[in-house]
Amino acid sequence: MATIKHLTSKNSNYAAAESYLTFQHNEYTGLPILDEKGRPKLRDSYLLDTLECGESSFAMACLIANRKYGKNGGREDVKTHHYIISFDPKDAVENGLTMERAQALGLQFCKDNFPGHPAIVCTHPDGHNSAGNIHVHIVIGSLRVRTVERQPLMDKPCDWEAGKKHRCTSAMLRHLRVAVMEMCEQADLNQINLLEAQGDHVSEREYWAQRRGQRRLDHANAKLAAEGQQPTQTVYQTELDKLRKQIYAVLNKTTTFEEFSALLMQEHGIAVKESRGRLSYCPPGRTKFITAKKLSKKLEKEQVLTALSQNIQLATAIQPACEQKPDKIRKLVDIQAKVAAGKGIGYERWAKKFNLKRWSQTLCLLQEKKLLSEDALNQRIAELKTQHDDALAVVKDLDARMVSLKELRGHLVVYRQYKPLAQKLQTVRNPAKFKEQHRAEFAVYEAACAYFKANGLRTLPDLKKLDAEYQTLSSEKNGFYTRYKKAQIELRELRTAQQNVEAFFRKEERSHAVPQQEVK
Repeated sequence: MATIKHLTSKNSNYAAAESYLTFQHNEYTGLPILDEKGRPKLRDSYLLDTLECGESSFAMACLIANRKYGKNGGREDVKTHHYIISFDPKDAVENGLTMERAQALGLQFCKDNFPGHPAIVCTHPDGHNSAGNIHVHIVIGSLRVRTVERQPLMDKPCDWEAGKKHRCTSAMLRHLRVAVMEMCEQADLNQINLLEAQGDHVSEREYWAQRRGQRRLDHANAKLAAEGQQPTQTVYQTELDKLRKQIYAVLNKTTTFEEFSALLMQEHGIAVKESRGRLSYCPPGRTKFITAKKLSKKLEKEQVLTALSQNIQLATAIQPACEQKPDKIRKLVDIQAKVAAGKGIGYERWAKKFNLKRWSQTLCLLQEKKLLSEDALNQRIAELKTQHDDALAVVKDLDARMVSLKELRGHLVVYRQYKPLAQKLQTVRNPAKFKEQHRAEFAVYEAACAYFKANGLRTLPDLKKLDAEYQTLSSEKNGFYTRYKKAQIELRELRTAQQNVEAFFRKEERSHAVPQQEVK
């Protein structure tokens, strides 16, 4: 999949562009890498050609054009445009892409799309990500040195007249993406649709933030490893990447947009809003929303609604006749504490609605179980606690007995299987050799005999009786476990309801408390 990226430079040192392409530079600081004698180190491999420069160098051609037309004298003027065409790493293996072929494609691409501009075309064998992707750099001077033939993409005289500056508009970028797709199609190279956003949108700024963060994390982990400690994190995530993953996690388990937005706020404090048919997201700690376009194509409105509808179909397929379960009773949110901790007004608005729903559910539960007094509620909780603990104790006892029976059965099976081998040991001519040949079998046999002796089993039980007893214990365990789970669920609901009642009346007491005024 070939991609194209555009950068601009206001650096008046035109020779710096060629220096960057031919010499090694630190990818984080941009400074040249020096050898032992303090001289810049050449790149290991590259191909470089110039266009529209005549007998001069690229830097000289640009300076001559600037003096001739009196342009690019200000500090804020764009001096050069830098386009990077990156090819799919698989093209080198599957489609025979070489540096020479990529350089030829880059030269032709520059002639077709940037005629009249001094240009450098340079091919490198690999990029910053070390994925083996061959890529072509095309650096053009912003000033056109000659008038060129008008092309369909050119809509104003400044696009073809000499002495005018290159304009990288949205229409121009679209044209270049189409040109890259057509170039790959004609050259039988891998390609994707560059006119449609694909997956997550990672800007240049976020890309380098991730690279720098990963570098710092690797250094920190190396120090921990040298001290004999285990690193807790090995992959660095940017804030935007964390935001994407949090939204994806909620999107995968919701079926309506209302549920999606509510769960985002509840679990991660992320607000979502729709404006002019577009979605925007605001994580906690920010006041400005981030548009879905800057995060990922998958988080735009159409894709989100499609994903939610697919979740509905999937849920129906998994549970076609499942009755709708009531919402679990949840604790009321301490809004004042959350606001004091830094939550915003959006969270406060959501928490008030959340508390109103949960308080309504709490009242319905207490009315249904006829536990409208504090004493009745406390008594019922105590009864459930006793039932829960008693059932759990029986389950643990039965489980221990089942484990013991299972262990006994295993030793009994081994003993019966290898007892003939032990009897044969008494009749062979060379017992030591025979025992060595069957050392593994005798080891488990002797372990079974030791187990029987340690547990005082002189008469071995019948295998069928052991199986029947195990099945009986299993049935009893299932019955007590059902009681235990039923008591646990009801106990959890009533404890949550009890906490909600206490929190509600504490809030009422605070709201009705009137501060005393000083008498003057």
